[in-house]
Amino acid sequence: MSEDALPPLREVIARHGLAARKALGQNFLFDLNLTRRIARAAGPLEGVTVIEVGPGPGGLTRALLMEGATRVIAIERDDRALAALAEISAAYPGRLTVISGDALETDYARLADGHPTRIIANLPYNIATPLLVGWLGGPWPPFYESLTLMFQKEVAERIVAKPGGKDFGRLSVLCQYRTTARKLFDVNRSAFTPPPKVTSSIVQLIPKPRPEPVCRLEVLERVTAAAFGQRRKMLRASLKSLLPEPETILTDLGINPELRAEQLPVEAFARLAARLQQ
Repeated sequence: MSEDALPPLREVIARHGLAARKALGQNFLFDLNLTRRIARAAGPLEGVTVIEVGPGPGGLTRALLMEGATRVIAIERDDRALAALAEISAAYPGRLTVISGDALETDYARLADGHPTRIIANLPYNIATPLLVGWLGGPWPPFYESLTLMFQKEVAERIVAKPGGKDFGRLSVLCQYRTTARKLFDVNRSAFTPPPKVTSSIVQLIPKPRPEPVCRLEVLERVTAAAFGQRRKMLRASLKSLLPEPETILTDLGINPELRAEQLPVEAFARLAARLQQ
């Protein structure tokens, strides 16, 4: 796709008085080369509906449209950004829908409406994890083909961490039980205005068709909360609040009761959750 005819983002932001607001977790990306790289990371977008959360002045929104997304649905709670987004909508007639609302209160499956859908977003840092956990929940397989999302680097490292390391925790288990997660690339803090205090990373999560062994995500959340809530304890102690005789059940499932939570593979957590469900 060629360049669009819209003015540079810095100009748009100055004209609309769009200084980033810390309370909304806003950090704006101005570099269209970078936003287009993020858009391309999600794969070819022709025929795809893209849901974007927190577009702000529309740097990534423009990139998604330039890279060929058939339709972009952008959810923005900052009314100051709506005029700038309306200009993008006018430049791409019929392809951008802007919803003024709270991303945490949005019914995403209804927005997807059965169309091939991907979620691609530079997520506001303060709601990134709750949004992700929400998208991992619900019926499975989900309404989306993939999630291509920006997080603080430390959150990204937790999402993709393998058992045995200090980053492996509740988020690692929940993400890796239901999806194949990988970190694509880092984004330097200097790419943003204002620059955040931390480096960011782009993570892609592809849903597994049928996660095994089968368990409900809310039960898996309870197991991981108990196990990682007391990381330094062995599983036989940390799971006492959840299971009547943890040592017996762990042994029965072929899990060493003397392991600590971060040593346990994702599949073993799912087996524990499946047992608890019974």
